[in-house]
Amino acid sequence: MAADGGSTVMARGSFRRTVRWVRSRLGVRLRSALAAAVVVALAFAVGAAAFVYVARADLAGNVDAAARQRAAEVASAVAAGDQTAIAQTLKPSPGEQTLVQILGTSGRVEAASAALAGAAPLSPLRPRPGEVLHEQRMLPFADEDPYRVVAEGVAVGSGTTIVLVAQSLRPVNESTEAVAAILAAGLPPMLLVVGAAVFLFVGRSLQAVEAIRRRVAGITARDLHARVPVPTAHDEVAALAETMNSMLDRLDTAAASQRRFVADASHELRSPLATLQAGLDRLALAPLTGTTPELVGLLRDEAERLGRLVSDLLLLARIDEHGPTRRHDDVDLDDLAYTERSRIAARRPDLTVRAHLAPVRVAGDAHDLSRALRNLTDNAARHARSQVSLEVSVHDGWGCVEVGDDGPGVPEDQRERIFDRFVRLDDSRARADGGSGLGLPITREIIAAHGGTVQVVPGPGMTVRVLLPLSRTAH
Repeated sequence: MAADGGSTVMARGSFRRTVRWVRSRLGVRLRSALAAAVVVALAFAVGAAAFVYVARADLAGNVDAAARQRAAEVASAVAAGDQTAIAQTLKPSPGEQTLVQILGTSGRVEAASAALAGAAPLSPLRPRPGEVLHEQRMLPFADEDPYRVVAEGVAVGSGTTIVLVAQSLRPVNESTEAVAAILAAGLPPMLLVVGAAVFLFVGRSLQAVEAIRRRVAGITARDLHARVPVPTAHDEVAALAETMNSMLDRLDTAAASQRRFVADASHELRSPLATLQAGLDRLALAPLTGTTPELVGLLRDEAERLGRLVSDLLLLARIDEHGPTRRHDDVDLDDLAYTERSRIAARRPDLTVRAHLAPVRVAGDAHDLSRALRNLTDNAARHARSQVSLEVSVHDGWGCVEVGDDGPGVPEDQRERIFDRFVRLDDSRARADGGSGLGLPITREIIAAHGGTVQVVPGPGMTVRVLLPLSRTAH
């Protein structure tokens, strides 16, 4: 019993896993079509079985009626003692599969159809005079088809004569099998029609949902004012579209408030920050003693770091509001990389800066591209142990810049996440040289505005590859 229970639980678990797998692999349209086909198949099977059962019962009733009528005719002839009529009733009509026996008062066969010559009584039924009994049985001399047997008692003198009439059920079986075959043959085409109709109907119903999905997929952080189309029909899809638009309204309002706050706060910080930096610069020129010079230097570094953060916030606010600059001048990518190589070498003499710079000219804005490249080199220098690499080349018809370091690298599942704003995967925020988590997102925004791509290349350390369209003069 325990084994049977365990097998049942395992079978149920396997069935549920199969259902989950089907649901995860098949779309709504195909699942709906299959579900409709299964429901129709079950309903059709039940209806067909009921129809065949009723049809067989009706046909069998007709056989019983014909057998009772023949038995009544023979019984009338026997009661009248009309031997001519009796002989006539024993002859089957053309195409009729009816057998007749007349049992005398002793129970022996006195007369029978030609096919029953010398045969034993058809049935053990022995009705009283005027009584009619019937049964279904197999006859020893017949094939596999059963017979319906009707027995009627006739009073003759002081005894009872039994009239037995057997009617073959072969026509009933053949008719029933033909009907079942027709129904079975019609099921697959009907299921195909139902499945195709449901597939097309659900597809048409989901067109509005697909339009909403495509529209939502195309909405970016700078395009929150866009709205999804609302179908004219007042149904669940229209309610979904209206709900999506309400959500986009709230997101747009929240994003606009956030952009205004960031822009206003950044602008407000610029003035006191400039004053602070100017004061520290003047203080650094004054004669200082003790630890004051070191403290002033630390404050100047922190003020410079804060200035970069404010500058990044202002740039992001501008990008969110208007998008990056879309100028398309000719820019020598190798010159920008050489400038960054020299800057990193001067600022971080503890690092080895390797550069392989091929002459590459791209189309874009030199200031924005320089800013993007600076963010990449600063990030590489921040995480490098001993080496930073820069490589400029032409890659598959694109201007390519690769900036790498020999640092700890980035896990594969985090390589896209580092391009999100304020994402930090290390503890460098606690260090004096920690970044703000805005450099890589700004770089991606700038490169995307130039029609390029940014991605992390698999390998030791971390290498970021930037692809930009080549300038027309470079072709």
